[in-house]
Amino acid sequence: MAAVVEKHSIDVVPDSERHGRAFNQFTLWLGANLQITAVVTGALAVVFGGDVVWSLTGLVLGNLLGGAVMALHSAQGPKLGLPQMIQSRAQFGVKGAAVPLLLVILMYVGFFASGSVLAGQATAELTHTDDTTGIVVFALVTAVVAAVGYRVIHVLGRVASIVCALAFLYLGARLVDRVDLGELLGDAHFSLPMFLLAVSLSASWQLAFGPYVADYSRYLPRTTSAKATFWWTLSGSALGSQWSMTFGVLVAASSGEAFLDNQVGYVVSLGGAGLAASFFYFVIALGKLTINVLNTYGGFMSMVTGVSGFRGQRVLSRRGRALYIAVIMVAGTAVALAGKDSFLSSFKDFLLFLLTFFTPWSAINLVDYYLISRGRYDIPALADPAGRYGAWRRDALTVYGIGLVVQLPFLATHFYTGPLVAPLGGADVSWIVGLVVPAALYWLLARRGTGERGVNPNAPRDPAPYRERYGSPRTGT
Repeated sequence: MAAVVEKHSIDVVPDSERHGRAFNQFTLWLGANLQITAVVTGALAVVFGGDVVWSLTGLVLGNLLGGAVMALHSAQGPKLGLPQMIQSRAQFGVKGAAVPLLLVILMYVGFFASGSVLAGQATAELTHTDDTTGIVVFALVTAVVAAVGYRVIHVLGRVASIVCALAFLYLGARLVDRVDLGELLGDAHFSLPMFLLAVSLSASWQLAFGPYVADYSRYLPRTTSAKATFWWTLSGSALGSQWSMTFGVLVAASSGEAFLDNQVGYVVSLGGAGLAASFFYFVIALGKLTINVLNTYGGFMSMVTGVSGFRGQRVLSRRGRALYIAVIMVAGTAVALAGKDSFLSSFKDFLLFLLTFFTPWSAINLVDYYLISRGRYDIPALADPAGRYGAWRRDALTVYGIGLVVQLPFLATHFYTGPLVAPLGGADVSWIVGLVVPAALYWLLARRGTGERGVNPNAPRDPAPYRERYGSPRTGT
């Protein structure tokens, strides 16, 4: 068992412990996206007024655009051998990285909660209990798998990718047999706001993986091709999510109130009754377990990253790991129990609200990694507030703040709508602004050398003790 339980957390994975193939990213992200919450996300495009044709088109575009950004983060993992948010210290400072981390942790708790609501319904049916008990049981299982760590997470992804793919093929065939596809596809009426809503829903789904996607590629050998990692990640995530969202669009367009009243129950009813129904409840729970484990694992890694920046902590004991995971589990379960009766009405706003905070972070991180530092970081300095990256990067934090503010006029949610939404016909384009503006500003600041550190991040620094254990900190050279 000791060989199975992961021993690394926020520290660098040594070359001697790297393993796996880039194809593993395909199975992990395919399995993580063939699940009921992705189905609901696709359904929202129709629930809020879109037609089938343009909803599907918008979802494809959003999955490809957001998935490409997410996969660029994934390609960083093999080269650095670090968790995603530790690398953010190079942009925001060792302590400054805690600012976006706070929002990342909220995201994990929110996704844990939303996943637990739907998986709890399936678990309750399997265990013949109520939804509250189902949510609690599912949360406990999630925490145990996350505590074991990386290897088991990838095995779970491979199993889910096969089981859930076969199940959704069967459910899709049953659905198509029930509905008139010609009628659904023939009722096409383009609406820019609804089209952009579909794009935003799927883009936000993909972009939300960005803060932790490299956590699951960091064990790949350093020689793993960045292109292979990118394309396998993108294809697995985009295919899995589009598959689920397409199913959701067709279900929502054909079922009316039956799906809105009980998302899990309606989907399972397509598969049959008795043992067949039990199997599909299991499939739903399995799909949600895969993604909720990722959320729990990513949440604890983000919490450790934020805390360790102030404490100077470089490694984490297994007991400490269990404690952090328990915090994520308890917080997510509490939110799930509090919001289980109003899930669908709040989930759209949650997704779009998340997008506001993660697009500026993605823009800054990707510009720094691919255009400024070109993947070369002084890894020991990422744990040293007095080192070259400093404690607080005021330039990056300022750009991040600007990236948040410039989105507000274009943001459309239930609790806030910006002044420029109406002139655009109700379309929400805030996420596009949140990517472009911070990327341009950060690139200009970095190229002009206006950061307060006055240090060239590409300057060589290669301490012998570190090199002997991990290889060159100037990764890729």
